[in-house]
Amino acid sequence: MIGVIGIILSLGLLMYLAYKGVSVIILAPCLAMLAASFQIFNGTEVHLLATYTLQFMVALSGYVKSYFPIFLLGAIFGKIMDDTGAARSIALTISEKLGKNRAILAVVISCGIITYGGVSLFVAVFAIYPIGAELFKEAGIPKRFLAAAIALGAFTFTMTAIPGTPQIQNAIPMKYLGTDAYAAPILGIVAALIMFIGGMMWLTWRSNRAMEAGEGYGVHDEHFDSHAERSELPSLGLALVPIIIVLVSNFIFSKYIFKDMGADYLESDYGTTLSAVIGTWSLISALLIAVIVALIIYRKNFVDVLKSLKDGVQGSFLAIMNTASEVGYGNVIAGLTAFTIIQTFITGVSDNPLVSEAISASVLAGVTGSASGGLSIALETLGDTFLQQGTAAGISPEVLHRVASVACGGLDTLPHNGAVITLLGITGLTHKQSYADIGMCTVVIPAIACVVIIILGTLGVV
Repeated sequence: MIGVIGIILSLGLLMYLAYKGVSVIILAPCLAMLAASFQIFNGTEVHLLATYTLQFMVALSGYVKSYFPIFLLGAIFGKIMDDTGAARSIALTISEKLGKNRAILAVVISCGIITYGGVSLFVAVFAIYPIGAELFKEAGIPKRFLAAAIALGAFTFTMTAIPGTPQIQNAIPMKYLGTDAYAAPILGIVAALIMFIGGMMWLTWRSNRAMEAGEGYGVHDEHFDSHAERSELPSLGLALVPIIIVLVSNFIFSKYIFKDMGADYLESDYGTTLSAVIGTWSLISALLIAVIVALIIYRKNFVDVLKSLKDGVQGSFLAIMNTASEVGYGNVIAGLTAFTIIQTFITGVSDNPLVSEAISASVLAGVTGSASGGLSIALETLGDTFLQQGTAAGISPEVLHRVASVACGGLDTLPHNGAVITLLGITGLTHKQSYADIGMCTVVIPAIACVVIIILGTLGVV
């Protein structure tokens, strides 16, 4: 029991200190060792150096090995879309078409389009914030709702639900379940609609009430980055080309090209199967093609193409190391004797593997403050169990994929989540001002969506 207390103490410190801004790259190994140290009270021999080098670092490096190409190409692609003004062109066009009275919808749709096209969540925040602030100010909508609108568009339905999204939260299950990015399309669309419509209804109702009470945009110390003039930006059609390429080529590679290729060598030479890598290969290929095309068609829009590439590469390092550190931490926790108590509870909550899977992915995402980190830990430790239980219950791997992906995008955005902290920092808002609405849009409503697709998935809907 003392070992469980050690885990809880470690998790509590991780959440609190991450919320205070301490780097998770420093926190994760230190607090993993703290939790491991408590196992001595259970009579378990503790070897901290072995735990760090042979468990924490092995899990960290395994995550980097599996997903670094996606992080790298995604970061470069996002930086290109940002620096050339392509992302801004999409957002401005949408806002112009919808008008100032639909500022919230414009922000949500703009974020949704560019993140569904492969732009990272963090780049989306930087790209959309100045436009969103201008729209909200012109419409008289309180700025405190802007963070939630960006979060709804970038952190929810395009991150986990819409079939084919290239975000890492949709890519991780492919490795463990042998699926592709388009798994369970009906369930994905249903979940996406619940998140989008539910979030829009909430934000519209809340903002209308605030404005009726006399609240306006407010006085804020804005700090926008400089942007090119509207006439200097790529046209909407040109801005959408790389995004369409990501989506279309990912579909073609996963459904046709790689699926029909001879790959017997994978099992004999590499100890894996085509089904285990086809999703990752398809996404890497799609992002690579999109990056090359973007470099060509936006060549006149670059201020310094080499700097954009360099910044993209550097940005990918921090992004993947933050998540990989959380995965290393989670794997140390999962390997502790005391964790078997927690694991037994999770797997024993329900006979339905979808319920157990959703709880494990959501809880671990909340614990680590990372959707991708929690999902990786859940599937690494319990993925085979869920797959076996699902097969026995007649539930397809595609349904397991979609439920796991949607579930990880709930509790991940608790107040200590890195993306939430970054979002508030960029927008100049505080948890007190904005988190209630962020939490409703990214925690509560996605949880409702997850419950709905669990029910539909159990009934055989794919």
